[in-house]
Amino acid sequence: MQTLTAWGYFAAWRVLRWLPEGFAYESAYKISDYITKRNGPSVQRLRSNLARTQPAITALDLDLLVYKAMRSAIRYWCDTFRLPDWSAQRIQNTVTTTDEHLLLDAIVAGKGAIVTLAHVGNYDHAAAFFCARGAKLVTVAEHLKPEALFKKFMSYRAAFGMEALALDARVIPTLAQRLRSGCVVALAADRDLSRSGIDVTFFGGPARMPAGPAVLALKTGAPLIYAMISYTESGIHIDFEMVPMPRQGSESEKISTIVQSSADLFAKGIAAHPQDWHMMQRIWIDGDFKERS
Repeated sequence: MQTLTAWGYFAAWRVLRWLPEGFAYESAYKISDYITKRNGPSVQRLRSNLARTQPAITALDLDLLVYKAMRSAIRYWCDTFRLPDWSAQRIQNTVTTTDEHLLLDAIVAGKGAIVTLAHVGNYDHAAAFFCARGAKLVTVAEHLKPEALFKKFMSYRAAFGMEALALDARVIPTLAQRLRSGCVVALAADRDLSRSGIDVTFFGGPARMPAGPAVLALKTGAPLIYAMISYTESGIHIDFEMVPMPRQGSESEKISTIVQSSADLFAKGIAAHPQDWHMMQRIWIDGDFKERS
């Protein structure tokens, strides 16, 4: 089954690069609408997640939002498969930013920076944009199965200048080393249901998010910068904001405070652009959540 899944990705990677752009996206959106209409488990989870980000939304508006969110998610995959053929000019001309100086100042200073973000928009497009401008970008990739698919995604990101490290026990020391050498470490950090996750309040409910960005910020002194990536008609927009660092408390208290501040910023961005939050997995740990053994 894993081999079939991998071959499906490889086929899409090849076929979607061959098709005319307008036809490729139009076809993808039709497939997205069909999947949404079928309302499988992933769509149901997306619907429940989005509902919690928009507590006053009507049932009809929620239905429309789910369709938009599914189209946004499939647009990400179309972009991913076609991005290797995009020109450098297209990548640069289709990105707009707000307060990008927060990141650029850290890059110029050579002291490294940590970018924390949710699973929003097209982070590969954002990465390619900053790599082309001289940033040494590093991220962490969960090890996919089969191995061939994992290696494909690693090589895909390496092609536009991003170093993707495998998620393992040695990754935090390696990331700290990269930061000290002036790299930018970008980490998706809106979900960690394991016991090592940090408890936060997210859209008024209990959730867990990873400690990694906070640990790295405290360990290295590198600035921790929040990024919200949302889709525009022609590309993406990135909003940057500095995550505040607590001055008092124990290390564990500081970590909890930083992760909660990050969660609050995620919530602000997602509330403004809910259709671009591609979260089809469980986030909240209330209701029927069961702790992993």
